[in-house]
Amino acid sequence: MAKNAARGSAALVIALGLIGMPAAAAAPALTMVQRAEKSAPAQHATRLVEAMTTQERAASIVMGHIPATDPAVLAQYMADTGIGGFILMGANIPDDEGQLQRITAALSADPAVPALVAIDQEGGLVSRLPWDDFAASTMLKNAPVEQTQVAFAGRAALVARAGATVNFGVVADTTADTGSFIYGRALGADPVSAAARVAAAVAAEEPLAASTLKHFPGHGATPGDSHELIPSTSKSRAQWEETDAVPFVAGIEAGASLLMFGHLAYTAVDELPASMSATWHAIARDDLGFDGVIVTDDLGMLQSSGIAAYADPVANAVAAVAAGNDLVLTIAHSTPQTVVDITQGIVTAVENGVIDEERLQDAAERVMTLRLERAASAAVWSPAD
Repeated sequence: MAKNAARGSAALVIALGLIGMPAAAAAPALTMVQRAEKSAPAQHATRLVEAMTTQERAASIVMGHIPATDPAVLAQYMADTGIGGFILMGANIPDDEGQLQRITAALSADPAVPALVAIDQEGGLVSRLPWDDFAASTMLKNAPVEQTQVAFAGRAALVARAGATVNFGVVADTTADTGSFIYGRALGADPVSAAARVAAAVAAEEPLAASTLKHFPGHGATPGDSHELIPSTSKSRAQWEETDAVPFVAGIEAGASLLMFGHLAYTAVDELPASMSATWHAIARDDLGFDGVIVTDDLGMLQSSGIAAYADPVANAVAAVAAGNDLVLTIAHSTPQTVVDITQGIVTAVENGVIDEERLQDAAERVMTLRLERAASAAVWSPAD
């Protein structure tokens, strides 16, 4: 692992030492059996993706959304689009858990290769499940780290019991600015305390739901709300490594399955927002050693910025995949036709050489591997357990 990742890992070890947790928790070693179990879904994923058409591969790396609670409507949406994932928003959440289970079952009709079903269940300020009473960031950032582990273990159990397989719930951003958009959602006001809590949250979630770190490379350094604009900072790469990077490194070392890229511009590193930046994707892969699924934040947020260069959702998705994202997320401004158009746009980009075939293959394999891993986990653990 590159020096900046090692430096971040060292900060995590310090943070864990401060709270009395063993430093070994920062980077648990895999046994030979665990490595074999981990490689099996990847090998199966390669075979499945190789048998796909370009159209099917393109659809498989799209995660969409429609505001509906009718299982039949949702099942038809997934069947018509062939997309690899769906994100549950407030408009998809019924009054009770049993109804939600029927909804999520409809979204993943194929038990062998179910679609990814994601949810933003941070708790507290961002909570889709009304019955989640576990402690959230506003309390956890000032509480012993063990309480973060307890809260996120319980939260992950609710997510899994509802039938969701991915939680976009671990905010790895850090800031001491109480006026910041992200302050109330961050797990720590400084990099070291945030890193310890992020690691605890990921370790607690992963056995039950695929854990996601967001919003890479860090919203805390970028003033403003990325739902409305593209926040930017002039912070240097070296400054980032010593601060905002630390909680993300901690979460990666703890085993997070996904890394969500924010629409955030660190202009000293790249003028482009990170979600569109090949430079930032190389940093995540080559320097931080992240080998899981990279997902965009909602691409509709780019449209909401009002910047003309990001007015076309298809162009945004194509650029995101070309930059290194494995899964493109579309919520705001999105319709079933948007998803179809994005899929076709990716296909055309591959045919025209804008996206390398190998890039699409790699993205599809990573997403398929996660789908298979979560299917296996669901087979071992069920709501009745």
